[in-house]
Amino acid sequence: MKTEILNGLEPASIERAVMALREGDVVAFPTETVYGLGADAMNSVSVAKVFEIKKRPRFDPLIIHIGQKEWLGTFTRKLPTEADKLIARFWPGPLTIILEKHPVVPDIVTAGLRTVAVRMPSHPVALNLINALGRPIAAPSANPFGYMSPTNAGHVARMFEGRLSLVLDGGASTFGLESTIVSIQGGRTFVHRHGAISVEELIDVVGMVYEKNKDGVIDSPGQLPYHYAPHKPLTIISGLEEIRTAASSLLAFRTPPKTPLSRHMKILSPAGDLREAAANFFSYLIELDRDDIDIIYAEQVPEAGLGKAMMERLKKAAKKRRVITR
Repeated sequence: MKTEILNGLEPASIERAVMALREGDVVAFPTETVYGLGADAMNSVSVAKVFEIKKRPRFDPLIIHIGQKEWLGTFTRKLPTEADKLIARFWPGPLTIILEKHPVVPDIVTAGLRTVAVRMPSHPVALNLINALGRPIAAPSANPFGYMSPTNAGHVARMFEGRLSLVLDGGASTFGLESTIVSIQGGRTFVHRHGAISVEELIDVVGMVYEKNKDGVIDSPGQLPYHYAPHKPLTIISGLEEIRTAASSLLAFRTPPKTPLSRHMKILSPAGDLREAAANFFSYLIELDRDDIDIIYAEQVPEAGLGKAMMERLKKAAKKRRVITR
């Protein structure tokens, strides 16, 4: 199977992708966060293909992407007041909300949970695709399970060459980080995964935000402890003096004061801008994950705003490879 990349801004490409989805195929498509690996959410067999292609554990639930807010009444049971406020502020956009699911949503999508993670993306290609299909698309990020999320069509095609027939190209993802995932419990807003919407932005809407307890229970996407890891080991550093070998890549937060020892380097934001850094985050990590190095060093990012989401992913990547973070 040859992986074909089509211009997602062309109506004919959307038609091709919709036809593929209706025939039970899996299609990669762009969102404002990262690229997604999508199937018709109402087709259990198609959703199973997503798990198989991605090699994702079946106990890790998926997000369903809807094209219109009015669809919530069909696929979820009730909408808490706090969720309604968040939707009014952030949809369409990079916020996923966990809601009580309607029985029409297949259990394979939610890993048997009574809740479903829902979001309405803002990327025009994603919205055009979902609305043309007329049904939600179930989609995790378009990467092999545990690897870093792709933010352009070329990355997707290389990761799944021979296993995926079609990728819609919508350009580079604007945010470069996955959506923030929240739930509403007892009138309180809990963060299950930090992402493109910061905690500070959530607080502006609901007044108070709580961290989901890390109790080992998987009740939303993105909660597994080991994730977002490159093939090469990764360690987090606070200064260039911690780089021990030239056979390394460096992911620098901002322009370093001197030339590092590392063989390769990418600078997330020369001026230290967190939004620019987030947009480059996964793309640069993928480029630094090279055959000619032994380790990736990642400079600490300030844990505020989008920096919290980036550090969450770096810590998971380092933990997976059992490399001590400094």
